[in-house]
Amino acid sequence: MNINMLLDRVKVYFNLLPDKDDEQAIVEQISSGVSFHGATLWVLIFAIFIASLGLNVNSTAVIIGAMLISPLMGPIIGMGLSIGINDLELLKRAAKNFSVATVISVLTATVYFLITPLGEAQSELLARTSPTLYDVLIAFCGGAAGIIALCTRGKGNVIPGVAIATALMPPLCTAGYGLATGHILYFLGAFYLFFINTVFITLATFCGVRFMHFKQHKFGSREVGIKAHRIIMAIVVLTVLPAAVVTVFIVRQHIFDNNVRKFIKSELTQRGTQIISTNVEADSLKLRVVAVGREITEATRNTAEQRMEFYGLSGYRLQVIQGVQTDSILALNQELTQVNTTREADRQKLLELSAQTASLSAQIDAYTRLDNLSAELRPELRALFPQVRSLGLSRVCEAATDTALQQQFVVAIVSTTAHEPLTSDDLHKLQQWLKARTAADSLVIMEK
Repeated sequence: MNINMLLDRVKVYFNLLPDKDDEQAIVEQISSGVSFHGATLWVLIFAIFIASLGLNVNSTAVIIGAMLISPLMGPIIGMGLSIGINDLELLKRAAKNFSVATVISVLTATVYFLITPLGEAQSELLARTSPTLYDVLIAFCGGAAGIIALCTRGKGNVIPGVAIATALMPPLCTAGYGLATGHILYFLGAFYLFFINTVFITLATFCGVRFMHFKQHKFGSREVGIKAHRIIMAIVVLTVLPAAVVTVFIVRQHIFDNNVRKFIKSELTQRGTQIISTNVEADSLKLRVVAVGREITEATRNTAEQRMEFYGLSGYRLQVIQGVQTDSILALNQELTQVNTTREADRQKLLELSAQTASLSAQIDAYTRLDNLSAELRPELRALFPQVRSLGLSRVCEAATDTALQQQFVVAIVSTTAHEPLTSDDLHKLQQWLKARTAADSLVIMEK
């Protein structure tokens, strides 16, 4: 079998033309969907209100419902079809109705966010303010699926899926929120996302129409056709460039954050030590780690710093803050050193008091940690061991002559239901789970 025969067989599977519906009926259907007046306009307004409510209360289900009933896809696909068949009259009508629908949508969303008592930006709303190259791909693929479904028999449920995937309504509502609250960057980011969706749904429709060999109208001259195609390409390139820049920045930041997490997990995580926070100071090339519990030794810190280049952190310096060197103590020490005092003894007393305060705070935290942890473990305990009615955790102090051999002992007191006691396997699983959650060196369970 030669290459040509293989390609012919492949074309049979990917050929859309046998499934193509009546071309004239398709053009009439898409052309009729570009108009915005009467019922269609009211549906658009209510869809905007629904999407704004969904963004306001952070409800994904409500936002999806608004996208399903939105009629905004009509004029966008109409613009793509008109460009694909060189129908300038249809393009003018679709662009005019699309502009009217866009303005009404933004104004409606602005009015809603001006009168709503809930003014805080939720995560669903903020997600529409930073478009990336992935939004370009989603819009193009969604538009391609939409035009194929419209132009072929057996459309199924593709169109509702396209409406959800391309998400035209939420960006417009977010743009309205930006205008209502004065956040111009929100408005620009959201409207740019809407523009991306519009351009690439239109481009996908144009490509689909040309791919399925729709009959094209003739331009007045060849130069007009070349100019139109150049304008289309310029719009596409100018739309993609900002999104590509943002995407590169996001991907680099994600890779860097992931490298930091891997470095902390592989090089600094040890039994009995908890990493509270990690802060990267890009200006001074410093990675600051705040840890509590068992001390990270100087040798471990030096080894970890030497291995930073293997995690993409070459040039960064590692600073581990632990023990009394918490953020609050460091800030206090810095303030104390800046005090203009004439007596060194007074400054020394203040430092001693600060150290005592830190020591007392550490002791209080050590004794209250298990109390707080008991409350946090109750929901998990109820799901994992339903027969356990109550759980109590307590530290056991160890008097060891060698401080290096001191370990963290915890006693867990549990009570179970009378008709369903814990089996030996359950006791073992419970012991291992509590030992891991409490970060104890040794843990004993006592039943009452």
